[in-house]
Amino acid sequence: MPPASPSGLPAQPSTRPAYHLPPTMQVFERGWLSSNNILFTGQDDTALVDSGYATHAAQTVALVTHALQGRGLDRLVNTHLHSDHCGGNAALQAHFGCRTTIPAAEAEAVRRWDQDALSFTATGQQCTRFGFTDTMQAGDTLLLGNLSWQVLGAPGHDPHSLVLYCASERLLISADALWENGFGVIFPELDGASGFAETRATLALIATLDIGLVIPGHGAPFADVEGALARAFSRIDYLAADPVRNAQNAVKVLLKFLLLERQSLPLAEVPRLLADIRLFRDTNRRFLHLPEDALARWAVSQLQRACVARIEGAMLLNQD
Repeated sequence: MPPASPSGLPAQPSTRPAYHLPPTMQVFERGWLSSNNILFTGQDDTALVDSGYATHAAQTVALVTHALQGRGLDRLVNTHLHSDHCGGNAALQAHFGCRTTIPAAEAEAVRRWDQDALSFTATGQQCTRFGFTDTMQAGDTLLLGNLSWQVLGAPGHDPHSLVLYCASERLLISADALWENGFGVIFPELDGASGFAETRATLALIATLDIGLVIPGHGAPFADVEGALARAFSRIDYLAADPVRNAQNAVKVLLKFLLLERQSLPLAEVPRLLADIRLFRDTNRRFLHLPEDALARWAVSQLQRACVARIEGAMLLNQD
């Protein structure tokens, strides 16, 4: 289905060529703030992969309810636990009472609801507390929509991220490990951990698979896997050559995320906002070395330059 606009109404259909999925699958292309959702309606059960952001939770429940046409949601699966992929978990659990499967490496953090370990506090993003029923890890197999899916490890963007591969249908649910043009911010590198090598290894793994269609975490499904991988390998080479580039990209992406969520920010408050959020603060200290005001001016100017924000009076406004 076409992505939803901020009003909750469908946006205009894309002119991109149509893609074809098995009849037991639907993709809800959400755009930002929410990740895409993949709905499976098997003969005996139903499942959803990833649940979007918390502020879109009511819309997510409505989309899933409408698509299920009176059936319940039996299972919710999270590829990883960034807020835009699991922010609708609590609402879906409350509405459907669904079983929930998360990456095994995140189980203890969810059990304790450690928002620092789960990255929510560090990024200044929100996520309503949720629980889980079971876990999955690389090497497991899931039955979703009457299809067998291999669980593959995909560290890089997130050290615990997983992707799902269906060999019989040549489908990859790639989450944020591979987009049509790149991949998600490589967060481990911002904390001084390794992420570039892991991203490259994940891309190399994907390159070994026989894939006809990729369903990414953001953006429309795409069939030009070779082209996407070439662009992704080129990008990881570019970022790894100078880690400051990854840091700069992270600051821009995270500020845009906050602006998407809030729609407007007082310009005078942006320096303090960035200083109060740990990932901005630590990224600046480790890589950028700018005074608070200078970091804010630089980040705002980058969003303006990309035409994704504008200034009116004393306010920074979101621009799509």
